[in-house]
Amino acid sequence: MSHVAYELGTQPACWERAAELAPARRAVLPQPGERTAIVGCGTSYYMAQAAAVLREEAGQGETDAFPASEFPRHRRYDRVVALTRSGTTTEVLDLLAALRDTGVPTTAVIGDPATPVMTVADEFVVLDFADERSVVQTRFATTALTLLRAHLGLHGPAAVADARTALEEPLPAGLAGRGQFTFLGRGWSVGLAHEAALKMREASLSWAESYPAMEYRHGPVSISGPGTVTWSLGEAPDGLADQVRRTGGHWVAGRLDPLAELVRVHRLALAVAAERGLDPDAPRNLTRSVILSTGEEAVR
Repeated sequence: MSHVAYELGTQPACWERAAELAPARRAVLPQPGERTAIVGCGTSYYMAQAAAVLREEAGQGETDAFPASEFPRHRRYDRVVALTRSGTTTEVLDLLAALRDTGVPTTAVIGDPATPVMTVADEFVVLDFADERSVVQTRFATTALTLLRAHLGLHGPAAVADARTALEEPLPAGLAGRGQFTFLGRGWSVGLAHEAALKMREASLSWAESYPAMEYRHGPVSISGPGTVTWSLGEAPDGLADQVRRTGGHWVAGRLDPLAELVRVHRLALAVAAERGLDPDAPRNLTRSVILSTGEEAVR
C-alpha cells in the first residue's frame, strides 16, 4: 500500500481528534470579530479559501485567504493564521518572519513541530497525528480544515460518518478511464473543488480543472463531452447536471458532506494513477515541501 493510500484512509479518525483538540486551542485561533487572514501554499491555500468562507458565513468576522507569496503586506489584520504541513515552506516562513515586526499575532497550524516555523510564529496548533510521509497531501489538509470548522461550531459527527462512507462505497463505475475531470463547488466548497483538481493533477497527471459551479456555464462547459467527468462537491445549481449530460459528459453529484466528497476524489486520484501505472508516492516534479534558494521560484 502506498503512503498516500494509507494516509487518506485514516482521515475520519484524524477529524475526530482535531474536533476534540479545537476547544483546548480556542484562544490561539481567530476570535469573533477579528479581521483575519488565512494563508498557505498549494493544498493549504485551498483549505484557507474554504475556511475563510465558512468563517464569514458564520458571522465571525471579515476573513481573507491568500497564497503566502501573495499576502498584501500593506493591509492590517488582527490575526494571521498559516496552514503548513511541513513547517519548512519558504514563502510561509518569510511571511511569518516579516509579520513579527508588525505586531500582528500569528498562529501556525502545523504537522511537524520540529521545523523552522516554530521560530517565527507566535502561537501553534500541532496536528502531528495527521502529519504525512506522502508528497501528495490528504489527511493533514482535511484535518486542518476540520479543526477550523470545529472551532466555528460547524463540525459534527455527520461529517465523520460521511468520510467513512466515502472510503467504503465503490466509486462510480468507469471514472478511472476518463481523460478529463472538472470539479465544481459553491461557497466554501469552491476551495475544495480547487483542491480536488490539484489532487488529480498531482497523483495521476490528469487534465483537471475547477470552477465555482455557477461560473461553469460561462465558457468552461464547452470542454464537456464524451470522456469527461464533471463532479459537484456539494449541491449543484438547478439544471446543470442535465446540461452536462446533454454534452455526453459524465456527471457525479455530491451526496456527502463536501469535505467527505473530497475524500472520494482522493480515492479517484489513486484509481486513475493505478490505471495509468503511476506511483502516487512519487509525483512528477514535486517534493514534499517547496524550499527555495536565492533566485528560485516556487513550483507549487
